[in-house]
Amino acid sequence: MAFGGLERNRDSAPMADINMTPLIDVMLVLLVIFIITAPLFTHAIRLDLPKVAAEPARQTPQTVTLSIDGAGRIFWDGQPVSADEMRQRFAAAAKSPEQPDLQLRAERSTRYEVIAQVMGAAQQAGLERIGFVTEPPPASAAPAQPSP
Repeated sequence: MAFGGLERNRDSAPMADINMTPLIDVMLVLLVIFIITAPLFTHAIRLDLPKVAAEPARQTPQTVTLSIDGAGRIFWDGQPVSADEMRQRFAAAAKSPEQPDLQLRAERSTRYEVIAQVMGAAQQAGLERIGFVTEPPPASAAPAQPSP
């Protein structure tokens, strides 16, 4: 057995098990310390900060919403545009000092090829901030199970 005894025999090997009791004691002490000190970090300190006239903060960049419907038609902020007109607007937006954020909205039935072409045109124009807009599932709906 792994239990040590008081008598020593010539054949007895040294005990190789780690004594867990001191480790558990240290962890319990740390737990008690954190339980006691955690509420101290939640108290707010009231400060009267100085008032200084300063320049307003930098404005957030313009946001462009690019929508693609199931038929592959492209809409720039709700207005229909052709692929060539979209490329021209991408080039103009990339040259502006503040590049706009491009929000890409695509209908579920949109072909991936159309989305890839739009993303490629934006990248070629030099736009760097592209985001995908999705809608959260309804609160009452169960999470969708992946199809095999």
